[in-house]
This record gives sequence, structure tokens and C-alpha cells, in this order.
Amino acid sequence: MVFQKRVQPGGFEIIKEGQEQVMKINFQGLSFSPSIEGSDLAMSLVISKLQESPGASRIVLVERRNYLYNYTQTQMLVEIANLYNLLIKQKKVLNLYNLGITPDGANAERLGIVQFIINLMKSDPLGSYVELKRIMRDETIKFEKLINKEDEDSMRRYMSALTYISKLLEGTTIVKLSKNYLPGYNLGDRSIYAQIFKPSITPDFMLTRMMFTPPMDGEELDIYKVGEATVTIFKQPGTVKTLYFLEPPEFTISEDKYILLDMARNILAEHRPREEEFLDPEKLRNTFYNIGKDLLLELAESKNIDISYEEILNLAGILVRYTIGFGLIEILLQDPKIQDISINGPIGETPIFIVHQDYDDCVTNIYPSREDSESWGTKFRLLSGRPLDEANPVLDTELEIPGARARTAIISAPLNPYGLGFSFRRHRDKPWTLPLFCKVKMMNSLSAGLISFLTDGSRTMLVAGTRSSGKTSLLGAVMVGILRRFRVITVEDTLELPGKALRDLGYNIQQMKVRSALVESGSEMSADEGIRASLRLGDSALVVGEVRSKEAFALYEAMRVGALANVVAGTIHGDSPYGVYDRVVNDLKVPATSFKATDIIIVANPMKSPDGMQKWRRVVSITEVRKHWEQDPLREQGFVDLMKYNPNTDELEPTAELINGNSEILKSIAGNVKEWAGNWDAIWHNIELRGKIFQAIVDYSTKLNKPEMLEAEFVIKSNDMFHLFSEEVKNEFGELDSRKIFFRWHDWLKRELAIK
Repeated sequence: MVFQKRVQPGGFEIIKEGQEQVMKINFQGLSFSPSIEGSDLAMSLVISKLQESPGASRIVLVERRNYLYNYTQTQMLVEIANLYNLLIKQKKVLNLYNLGITPDGANAERLGIVQFIINLMKSDPLGSYVELKRIMRDETIKFEKLINKEDEDSMRRYMSALTYISKLLEGTTIVKLSKNYLPGYNLGDRSIYAQIFKPSITPDFMLTRMMFTPPMDGEELDIYKVGEATVTIFKQPGTVKTLYFLEPPEFTISEDKYILLDMARNILAEHRPREEEFLDPEKLRNTFYNIGKDLLLELAESKNIDISYEEILNLAGILVRYTIGFGLIEILLQDPKIQDISINGPIGETPIFIVHQDYDDCVTNIYPSREDSESWGTKFRLLSGRPLDEANPVLDTELEIPGARARTAIISAPLNPYGLGFSFRRHRDKPWTLPLFCKVKMMNSLSAGLISFLTDGSRTMLVAGTRSSGKTSLLGAVMVGILRRFRVITVEDTLELPGKALRDLGYNIQQMKVRSALVESGSEMSADEGIRASLRLGDSALVVGEVRSKEAFALYEAMRVGALANVVAGTIHGDSPYGVYDRVVNDLKVPATSFKATDIIIVANPMKSPDGMQKWRRVVSITEVRKHWEQDPLREQGFVDLMKYNPNTDELEPTAELINGNSEILKSIAGNVKEWAGNWDAIWHNIELRGKIFQAIVDYSTKLNKPEMLEAEFVIKSNDMFHLFSEEVKNEFGELDSRKIFFRWHDWLKRELAIK
């Protein structure tokens, strides 16, 4: 822990986190432990500091580790500090007359007794209360034996003062919580405090707070591992919030390992990466990892600490995470079940929230600090090369770490009145595929077959939907369906599409990164210029990450130029075909006649259960855009649904227009294939064939427990074989016989899976 200013041992500083004031007390160099529950000296020191600054919301005791006491525990100590100040300042208590002390000094010991009780409050408030009650019992016995009226009056005044102090102590939370444990209590016994004060103990390099105790009355829904970390999902009674409870490995390491980690971190802290080093984050991370690994090995040898090489590697990973990395955010992003992460301002007051693939919206046990957020903001500015300041309060970028990739959106003042706020959209480690979407019921195999047919038919497509509808993932699945023989160009302002994964799978793909629509200027090329540049790169499939602004004009230019050459596709916000038209024509000012260059609109939207507690994603329509309308495609039947979602069956069902072959787009595709021209049955059978293949992949994956069959590598191989067998059958029999193609593909599948 590095204090913002020089703080002497036993000193403190107040750090403001949002609306909260956090008191950090330096225990480094003190002779007693930083434990309120275990040390009377530590409790006395903390209460003394709270006398000076009673507005503290939380306390952090800083030594080799950080001991964090939450708001509830802190307020119990604030009560004692305020009570101590009250009793010291009030003449009512330490007044000689009120204590029954006469001018000649009779009963003078009473002042010492009361001072002892008051001073004891700071180090042992329960002992102070118990000792006070014992004194009052003894004084009551003495009072009953008194016969002198003057002595009775003196004793009444003394007993009144003691009763006043007793009632004040009885009103404190700490005494109320301990009433059942006080019989038989001995001064110096701190076992009761251990039941009340339970700090969160974190490594001193971690600024993030965590809730370490799982809810005692919570129902455990799930438990699984993320690397070395453990995740437990709890249903909490009396609230709709599901708890995502993370236990990271850095909290379970032994003292020897912690010493190594702390020493290595202090040494590495002397090397601050230069700004230019952030231009290659993978190289920077590898460099720090290797340096950290070697450093830990040397330190372990010099300190004679017995540790395995595998443990050294784990510690090196933790070291990187808390030096140049993003701390616990990295563990969250490495959980493949997490889809979104939200960190709201003012940071420090609320926990991190996530969206889980199985349990939807969850609250976590993680509370990032203001220092965390400032460090992350700086790193994202360096990684992205984009500004984040008052003139540019929004930063869109991406984060790639080992095992995870995410789109990141950051807002700052003045847009966010509470400082920084972060949102992470985690991308799946591997590209989505159409069979995967069939598996999770976002679509069915027939609709997957139709999308595959349209992709091969070089149509122009927009994948639309609301936020978190899965449109970018669906666009990625469309890309997986493009034959690897064709070149693919992607244009994005943040790299969300699976370009690198497809390149590793043998695709001829060129990614282009353009300026965010939220940034007016900068070194990056604008999106519309990027799209126009792509048209100069030769015949290619063009995929645009998201249509947001001026790039809409360039995209429609590409659609008109690229039609019938190769697929042109992109995503756009819109909950219906007309919503897409309204967005493109009325918001983005693309001429209505240009909108006709759109062939297909695929709409995906999140669906909710009636109670609002569950949600799932579904493709709700596949719609073709006809070309005969003049003014309004909705009134002039310019939109024709080919498939429509039926909520009763939870299925995407073919419409009469598709079944009866009333599709101008599909007929246009068929017009370029000799065997299909004028033969609707041949078109329909080919769409069904593709769907049948996708369904077979899903079925075999389930039957054989081979989830890898649904992944891009296998699906691409299957797609290649489908096209090769189609060509073979056509050459042998003069037509694309769907039954023969499927027979050969199915025979290949069984050989591939070693099925007899």
C-alpha cells in the first residue's frame, strides 16, 4: 500500500471514494498487530484516530497486508470514539461534586475509577462496561449499609454518574451485540471481539475490497473453477440479486509465498513501463512475466524458501496481474460464463456487477477502489492511443489478456459526475457458429440453413437487434460460414469480430481499425474512409462491425458496388426491419433509394420471462427487402418475412412466402446457378440440406458428448466438405442432388468421428 502522502507509523490519511471517507492507518513499523479484534493497543489507536476524524466510513489498517473493516464495523468504533469525546468534555461526569467528592478530598478515588472506566473504553469497551457494572454492584451494597445522610447524598450523586455512563454504553451497538456473551467476561479477553470484527484481509498490493464471508443463509446454486480461482453462485433470500462469489488464488497463498510476491512486487515497482511499451501489450506482459518468474526464483533461493516451479509460475501470473495488468478484472474476464461486467461510479461505493450466461444479472463480492479505476483509466489510454479527458469523456476500446478478449467502454467526467465508470463486453474465446446458436436455441437448423444459403449467395445483410441481443456474435457466425477461398475485410472501431481466430483457422482476412464515431479527430482513419478504402483492396467479402454514423453512406456504397460479388454485412441497432429502415434513413440520413441495396435483415432480440427474472436471446425474424417500393417499405409491402419467431413454440418458423417460393432474393441467387434457375424445389432442398447438416452436427455433439464439434474449427471443416461433395455430385450426376450430397457428407462425418 502506497500512501498518497508521507504518513508516519501510527498516522493516518483520509481517502475519499465517491461519497465515502476511507481512513487508512499506517501500522508499518509498530510493535503490535493491525487487528482491532486481536489487540487492545490496535483498537485504542484506531479509536483515537476516529476521535480526530469521526466521519470515516471504512477503516483500512496497512501493514504487510491490508485489514479492511467495513462500514458497519467502523460505525461501532465511531460510536465509542464519540462517546469517549462526550464523557471527557462533559462536566457532568468528571465534575467532583457529581462524583460525590468533598472539598476535603474524601472519596477522591472515585475520580480515578471513572477515569479508568472511560479510558478503558478505547482499548476494551466491553471490559469497560463489565467493570462498570461490577463497580455499581459493589457500590450498591455499600450504599445499603450507609447510615449517614451526608454519605447517602454523596453516594447517590456518584451512583447517578455511574448509571449515566452505563446507559450510554448500553446504547452502543457493540454492547448490544455482546450482551449474551458478557457473563463471566474477564478483562483482556478478546474472543468476543473476534466474533464482531471480521476484517477482509488482502495483500498490500491489492486495493480492491472483497466480501470474504459467503452469505450464511444463501442457497448455493453452483460452484466451479476459473483457473486457480473458485466461483460460487448463491441465491440470496429476500432479494432478486444473485451473488457471484469469487475466491481468487492470491488470498489462499502461504506466508512464504506472500513474502516472495511482496518482495518481487517492490523490486518490479522500480521499473515503470514506458508509454511506447504499451503499444505491444502482449510483448509487455510476456516481458514482465519472464522477469517476474526469474526474480521469484532468485528470491526463493536466497531466502531458502522451498517452492515448486509450477508455484513460481502461478506467482508470476499474480505478479503480472497486479503490476501491469488489471487485477481481479482479469479473473472475471477469464470466466467463460461471464458476458458483461459493469463498474459504476462513484467507484468504491458499489460492487462490480456481471451478466452470467446461466444466472443472468448478478452482483459480485468485489468492490474496486478509486486507485484501481485511475490506474485502469491510464492503462486504457495508453493501450488504445485514444484520449480520455473532459473534452473526450468517452473511450471505446478493447482489452485482450491471456484467455479473454473484451470490448471496453469507459466514461469520465463531466459525462459521469462521479468520475470513472467501466463496462466490459466479454467476447467468447472462440467464434460463435450457426450450430452453436442452434444448440442454445437462438435459432433452429432450418434458419441456420437459410442464413448459410444467403451467405453463399453473396447477399447484403444487416444483423439488427437491441443492445445485448447477440448481433455481433451472430455476425461472427456468418463470417465462419464464408468459404476460406474468399478474402474477407473487416472494418471496426473496436475489434470485436473474430478476425484473429479466423486468421488462425486459415482465412484470408484483413482487419481494419478505424476511429470511433464518438471521437471527432485523431490519428485513426474515420469509419467511412475505412470502408471506401476497403473497396480499393479488390474483390472481398466486407464485414462492418457496427453501423453507427457517417459510415452508413459508405456501407451502402459498398452494398451497391459489392452486390453479386461477395457478401457485404454489418450490424446495426434496431428491433425490427422497419426499425432498421428508420435508423438508416431518418437517423443516419441515407437516401431511401439507397436503403434498397439491403437484401436481408436478420433481427435478434433478448426475450424475457413473464416474471422478469429470466432472459434468453432469439432470432425473431429473417426478412428480405424488396425493391419495388417508392416511399415507405412498410406500407408498400417492401418487407417480406421469410422466417418469423413464434413465442408459443419458441421456434423460428418459415412463413408461407418462404415455403411457397415467394422470395425475390432467393430467386435472384438461384438465377446465377444453372441447376436452380426456375426450380424452387431445388432451392428449398438445398436450404433444407444445409439445415439437416447443422442439425446432425448438434445431434452428434450431444450424443457423443463432443462439444468441440460445435466450434468453428470443426464447423469450417464441415462446410468445406459440404462444398467439395456438392461439386463432386454435380460433376458426377449433373445436378446438386441433396440426398447424395448428404450421404457423402454423413459418411465423411462418421469417418471423422470414428463411428462404425
